[in-house]
Amino acid sequence: MASPRVGFRLAVCLLNISEARKQDIVERIAKAALRDKPGQKKTQATVLNIFSDYDYNRSVLTLAGPIETLDIAERLSHDVPDCSMFYFGYADQPLKRNLVQRRKELNWYNRSNLKVNEIKPDVGMTVSPRYGLTGIGASPYVMNCNVTIDTQDLNIGQQIASAVRGANPGGLRGIQAMAFPHEGTVEIACNVESFKDKPPSSVTEKSRQYISYYIQGEEHLYFSPISIERQIKKLAADHGVPTVGTALVGFTPERCKNLAEQAIREGCGEFWKRHKTITM
Repeated sequence: MASPRVGFRLAVCLLNISEARKQDIVERIAKAALRDKPGQKKTQATVLNIFSDYDYNRSVLTLAGPIETLDIAERLSHDVPDCSMFYFGYADQPLKRNLVQRRKELNWYNRSNLKVNEIKPDVGMTVSPRYGLTGIGASPYVMNCNVTIDTQDLNIGQQIASAVRGANPGGLRGIQAMAFPHEGTVEIACNVESFKDKPPSSVTEKSRQYISYYIQGEEHLYFSPISIERQIKKLAADHGVPTVGTALVGFTPERCKNLAEQAIREGCGEFWKRHKTITM
């Protein structure tokens, strides 16, 4: 995202880590993103948000900074011995395979039958039992919108996730969705991806649910979180189940750009301490 107000192009990184119950560790990782290896502070990098889910034991950190300095993924292979990574999206050149496709190829969803010795990572020689396999991808912009339905019936959640998934007929463009048990309910977890080509103008109702923004003069669109929430609420009601909450993990592109500009102008690297997670 070009940012004339701070004089450079901004990049955003959603860093997912398998830790949420030890907040001191999560914050140490966040602070490490603000420093170079010798320990010098990066004045133009900021951690905008930390979203931690105790039940999943997972945290998502929203990092932002100039494209030239946001090199955390590249440095990871040098700073952490024995780590291994696979690429997806625009980082996966020239194929540009998406995250779902790469995970299926790696047998990601079948942990009980995961044969690490047969996996050839894009970076690293072998998959370490200690560090596992890390995915690194690039896209115009992606955020997470998670809607919770008030049931313990995972089958209902899976049907709803399938109905909103963009790859399926009648689904929502740019949406990748899965259903998970979560604190006695079921969460429909949606990755919201951006795309360039406009929906057909004949589909007037759906086209009004997309929001546009620009990267270097090129228009990109995404399905609005409010519309995602509305569609899942309707599908859940068809099963006689209410929704009980929606969490936007991270920010919309516009909100992210504005907060990143503010944080960088003020030299505030630990911006997450000011900001609480947005819950719709």
